[in-house]
Amino acid sequence: MKILFLGTPDFAAASLEKLYENNFDICGVFTQPDRPKNRGMKIEYSPVKSLALSHDTPVFQPVKMRDGSALKIVEELSPDIIVTVAYGRILPKEILDYPRLGCINIHGSILPKYRGSAPIQWSVLNGDKVTGVTAMYMDVEMDTGDIISIRETEILENETSGELFERLAQLGAELLCDTLRDIENGNVSRTKQDESLATYAPPLTKDMSPIDWNNTAEKILNQIRGLNPWPVATAEIGGVKFKIFTAVKAQAEGEIVPGKIMCADKRGLGVYCADGAVMIKVLQAPGGKKMAAADYLRGHPIKC
Repeated sequence: MKILFLGTPDFAAASLEKLYENNFDICGVFTQPDRPKNRGMKIEYSPVKSLALSHDTPVFQPVKMRDGSALKIVEELSPDIIVTVAYGRILPKEILDYPRLGCINIHGSILPKYRGSAPIQWSVLNGDKVTGVTAMYMDVEMDTGDIISIRETEILENETSGELFERLAQLGAELLCDTLRDIENGNVSRTKQDESLATYAPPLTKDMSPIDWNNTAEKILNQIRGLNPWPVATAEIGGVKFKIFTAVKAQAEGEIVPGKIMCADKRGLGVYCADGAVMIKVLQAPGGKKMAAADYLRGHPIKC
């Protein structure tokens, strides 16, 4: 079974690595075009491209998917099945129709919940207790195809989006390998998604970063966890705009005035919210490094 793999970020690279480990026949890899990153605007390969090149797998980076050039590459590679994991593009019908075994996708949610580009982050932002990964057949719409199989996992109490990404990447990689074996053996079923249960997970933006201390502690903590590692929650405290990476719920020690500093000591930086207080544990000041709030306060005292 010849596999054409389409993916770009670390989440996809975990699945590709698992395919290599299990000796699947990967005839080629599609990944997004190289882009300049960081302040130096240096061109960097995607994690999927770097991994594929290390295994001497042909890599293709079509700029457009609907002008015929991508289809021509697919026809030349002649895959039996196409696998996509966080590729970042919707495939046109002529490509979806080409492989004899179809096109499948691994998605980071329990579909039809959280269709779209940021399912993992939104599951944390919304305070969900359970999430998972879905193997599905692809169609021309985004994340609407028939479901093959689902693997569930609990979201841990203080787990960030970044930490959940790593766990779901491995869970998705395992599900992909099992799904491919089932397809090869003719042992798969298809279940249509219930459109009445569909929800969407749009991309995150920096506009979501500022913390509103009039919210509950639970909502604020979900925001901090869900926006870590990007775009990261922010708050202006004592005249300084901090990035907030880690916090916990704290017992209010006085009159609750949302946004007022409760304490600034070896415990961390406490701020009142709607129903109590939040204790900031890890932060970053402008131009500084990410560090424990207690360490920052030793050199930069903040008055309560």
